[in-house]
Amino acid sequence: MAVDRDHVLRSAAALLTRKSTATMDEVAKAAGISRATLHRHFAGRDAVVRALESLGIAECEAALDAARLDEGPAQEAVRRMVKALEGAAGLLAFLYTENQLFEGDEQHEGWARLDARIGAVFRRGQESGEFRIDLTPAWLTEALYGLMASGAWAVTEGRVAAKDFPYMIVELLLGGALRREES
Repeated sequence: MAVDRDHVLRSAAALLTRKSTATMDEVAKAAGISRATLHRHFAGRDAVVRALESLGIAECEAALDAARLDEGPAQEAVRRMVKALEGAAGLLAFLYTENQLFEGDEQHEGWARLDARIGAVFRRGQESGEFRIDLTPAWLTEALYGLMASGAWAVTEGRVAAKDFPYMIVELLLGGALRREES
């Protein structure tokens, strides 16, 4: 029986986004295969995580393409971006906590591509006067990743309604938490 690698990865992603400490036995069970079969395709947990990293980056890049980041005001591009990234948020949340992915010289080049594309939206918003200039595009990018991860965890845990995910992230990111005086 041929093993569908994409099915195995998506099963692993679904499990690990809910339970980041899942064992290889649990990953195999979630994919409907034996542990031995899983190990024939992935040498260990690190290999699964690295494959999930590639999958997550590819999904995020496709979402950014779909969001049409260069069109219209930067605020609207951010709204489209968060909505488009919503489907990958759980996997992104899992990857965000996998420190070994961000250590040393072996960091996946896809993260730099994502950072550059997202940062460009924030820079464009600063240049157009839409966004604050006292916060760097790099910081705004990291804030977006953090909010996406936190939002995904909150939805998974049932503390936030899934339908509110994009709204809450965009409003906090773009509006901040300070209440503004009404004029």
